[in-house]
Amino acid sequence: MDSHTLDLLEFDRIRLLLASRAACSLGKEAARGLAPMVDPGSIHEELALTTEMVEAIRSRITPPLGGLHDIRPHVQRAQVGAMLEPEELAEVAETLRAIGYLDQWLVRVGDQFPRLGGLRHGVGEFSGVATTIDGCLDSRAKILDTASRRLSALRREIGQAEERIQDTLRRMLRSPEIKRYLRYPNFTMVGHHYVLPISKEHRGEVQGSVQRTSATNETVYIEPAAISEQSAQLSYLRSREAKEIRRVLRWLSAQVGHVADSLLDTLRILAHLDLIHARARLSYDYEMVAPDMNLEGRLVLRQARHPLLEAIFRKDPALEASAQVDRPPATPPDSPPADAVTSAGPGLDPPPGLPATSRRTVVPVDVHLGVRFRTLVVTGPNTGGKTVALKTVGLLAAMAQSGLHIPAAEGSQLPVFDDVLADIGDEQSLEQSLSTFSSHVRRISQVLSKSTERSLVLLDELGAGTDPAEGAALGWAILDEIDSIGCDAIVTTHIGELKSYAMSNGRAENAAVEFDVETLQPRYRLHIGDVGQSNALRIARRLGLPEHIVGRAEGYQEKHQGSSSAPEWELIQKLRKEAEDARQAALAAQAEAERTREALAQRLADLQREAEREESIADARARLQQGDRVVVPRLGYDRPGRIVKLDPRKKTATVAIGHVTWDVAIDELIPQAARTPDEASRNPAAPPRGGRPKVFRSLDEFE
Repeated sequence: MDSHTLDLLEFDRIRLLLASRAACSLGKEAARGLAPMVDPGSIHEELALTTEMVEAIRSRITPPLGGLHDIRPHVQRAQVGAMLEPEELAEVAETLRAIGYLDQWLVRVGDQFPRLGGLRHGVGEFSGVATTIDGCLDSRAKILDTASRRLSALRREIGQAEERIQDTLRRMLRSPEIKRYLRYPNFTMVGHHYVLPISKEHRGEVQGSVQRTSATNETVYIEPAAISEQSAQLSYLRSREAKEIRRVLRWLSAQVGHVADSLLDTLRILAHLDLIHARARLSYDYEMVAPDMNLEGRLVLRQARHPLLEAIFRKDPALEASAQVDRPPATPPDSPPADAVTSAGPGLDPPPGLPATSRRTVVPVDVHLGVRFRTLVVTGPNTGGKTVALKTVGLLAAMAQSGLHIPAAEGSQLPVFDDVLADIGDEQSLEQSLSTFSSHVRRISQVLSKSTERSLVLLDELGAGTDPAEGAALGWAILDEIDSIGCDAIVTTHIGELKSYAMSNGRAENAAVEFDVETLQPRYRLHIGDVGQSNALRIARRLGLPEHIVGRAEGYQEKHQGSSSAPEWELIQKLRKEAEDARQAALAAQAEAERTREALAQRLADLQREAEREESIADARARLQQGDRVVVPRLGYDRPGRIVKLDPRKKTATVAIGHVTWDVAIDELIPQAARTPDEASRNPAAPPRGGRPKVFRSLDEFE
């Protein structure tokens, strides 16, 4: 999808909102790289995964994403034979344990959320590697004595050598002669050397090597000659210990390297799972819905809200943090007061009874394209919400094609666009010495050259920036070109002549943003079928312009437009507005019927799936034999047992769970092989998922 359009729509800030809801760096990286897709199958799959995760969150069945780290650099280094440090191996082990917990979660939710459960197929089994690492490292990522027999023996020798050195030093400390030389009556360590703290004036009285002096030079730390031989032996043992630790670390790194391919694949799946969870969290937080994607070109947005405006009004921490980086300069003295700036703005509607500065909400818009017309010409005054409506449509289309839910009402529909192309805002180029008008023309030329009949084109202020007559002619020609391409398009304009374009083209329609002439405030609502009026003369009268000036202006207006055209124009607009209202009602009824149909289809699929599962379990029960492993749900799914005795006549079985036996009805038993469809159908001769790192039977074979 066009990267310049994504920048204009501020899609990167949607990525920020998404990344802030990811649980680990894997998901955050995936969120920051999110991009719209164009393949209908992929879009449908990602939206369905988001929907299932939203339902899981509502059911308080969230995935256990804690403990995941981005260990891909560690795994890739281990894959080429590099040695990992203990801290890196500890991160790997923690992540492998987290993979195990997530694998169990995917098994548990597989029946209720089959698409989420399907992600488990690519998740590997790494419990053996995790157990191996845990057996060699303690909670502080230090190598345990029990990591190898050789290391255990070396550390015993080191302990004995240290004990001999300490005994020698204790004897020296009891000597009256040595006591006279000490700064304090105890030995200490400098690095790996045992030393005595000697006063500087007696440094020549004690034979040995100086290891360090104090900051004040009052104390000299000397390793006595009496323990030099023992210290040399200790250093030798410690070098052997370091060599053995490196051998253990190389062996552990090799275990990670042997499962690197499967582990990297698993990490990609878990990054995707974290991204799905972040998309669902965003949907849940902002009360979004899954749009109905179609290939027929129908765009129907009901009660659509601009997500970034809503995030700003909610003071979402993700956008607050980004605002700190891009914060504008301090407000100059001649700027309007803060309350004037915050009390109104595009898409705002202060709730009744509250001052505008206390709380703001986004005014939703209803937009549709592709039902009867494919081009929408939006008119109305500045600050009325035209550009916000334009950006809302484009941003929601990009979000939906990225697998995100959209902030709109149920029944909203979107086509799968091959591209969204926009020209929005002041694009004046200082580098290329282009005026605003020139930049707009260049950008529109690019948009038209890239557009196809499956594209969405968004043009803001068409024909602006030049002579009104020439701007109108150019705008009319551009609308004709858009119509010939056959793409969906929304165009905003101030030029009056372009308002009549829809009157001459049955594939186009007018829309207007609402403006309250009495209060001189925009209402930010979009009315399809209306033509926006500038209301300049009525506003001028209310603002106190002398009546004779306003009257003269009205005379000039009638002379220019022709007084007879007004009633005909108003009649046409009234008829078109009535037709649009009827169309909106029909679309709402169609959306409700579609939701009912989908709900019934989903219920039927759930019942069919449940019937198939019950049939599978019944078949498995009929084949039960003594010694088979089973689960008794009322005794806990986490407590599997084994059949001790079967009585088909009484339809009962005796099941041993731990050291206790239970008599239960056969109908209560769930054979373990039938707990999930995946496990029931798995080939018992196939290797376990992800494989097991079995190159060396033990550390003692590794060199």
